[in-house]
Amino acid sequence: MVKTKKLPKLNPRKSNSHKGSYGRVLVLAGSPGLTGAAYLCSKAALRSGSGIVTLGVPESLNPIMEAKLTCVMTHPLPETKASTLSNKGKKKIMKLCESHDVVALGPGLSQQPETRELILWLIQNIDRNMVIDADGLNALSDKVNVLHKIKRHAVLTPHPGEMSRLTGLGSAKNVQKERLGTATKFVQSIQKKLNNEGKLTLVLKGDKTIVANSRKVYVNRTGNPGMATAGTGDVLTGIIASLIGQGYDVFDASQLGVYIHGLAGDIAAKKKGEHSMIASDIIEYLPDAFIKYNKEKGWNK
Repeated sequence: MVKTKKLPKLNPRKSNSHKGSYGRVLVLAGSPGLTGAAYLCSKAALRSGSGIVTLGVPESLNPIMEAKLTCVMTHPLPETKASTLSNKGKKKIMKLCESHDVVALGPGLSQQPETRELILWLIQNIDRNMVIDADGLNALSDKVNVLHKIKRHAVLTPHPGEMSRLTGLGSAKNVQKERLGTATKFVQSIQKKLNNEGKLTLVLKGDKTIVANSRKVYVNRTGNPGMATAGTGDVLTGIIASLIGQGYDVFDASQLGVYIHGLAGDIAAKKKGEHSMIASDIIEYLPDAFIKYNKEKGWNK
């Protein structure tokens, strides 16, 4: 496995482009009490350059999301009695996937049993690149073998607690003792068992977030303790999904997404202080982060 520091160049925008030129992102997220996760993920994807973002949400929550998200399209989906995504929505979700380039799966979906069952089915059947986070990872915690059946490329974005459940290490502390080794061993063990074109990238969040696939590993240097606040992971999921949808290589999109996420957090910390930062501040400063990234690399000339 090669340790890399190289980051990709931002793709320039062409004068004859249109919204379809910059990727169509489908976000499957949200449940009662967790609509913020759906909002943050969708808004971050849009702010990161996606031409079209669609949020698939339990039907009773659709009016809420329509009010919160002006530039994101929403799509009401069948729900359980608990107002979470239902198995009855499989056909509608698969139809939506056909018209999108990438799927962000998991933020705020809940751990309701039927929804958990749906998540596992989707992971095995969606024929699109996916970014799996939050309740997507919770569903996988005791069903990691489901990953062996992914059809395209999946990016997992666990924090140390989620990683401990995926690996059976028992606690976040055990993951933190050997972050790099845990990340690389996990992704290599899964990759060996994947079928056909399936590939896996792991983004282990935290101080010096690690991005790893079976061949390369990258350790990020941006970010700060002010980002230790609810919702920042949902923002990262949206950023990475957006970049994949725009056509970046999946590993490159994960690297760049992590770097830009941390850079926006660093700008936010300077403006608002680490103590007062919230996840939406990161989205607010994404434009500044992209501009600064271009200037840092000398690509704005």
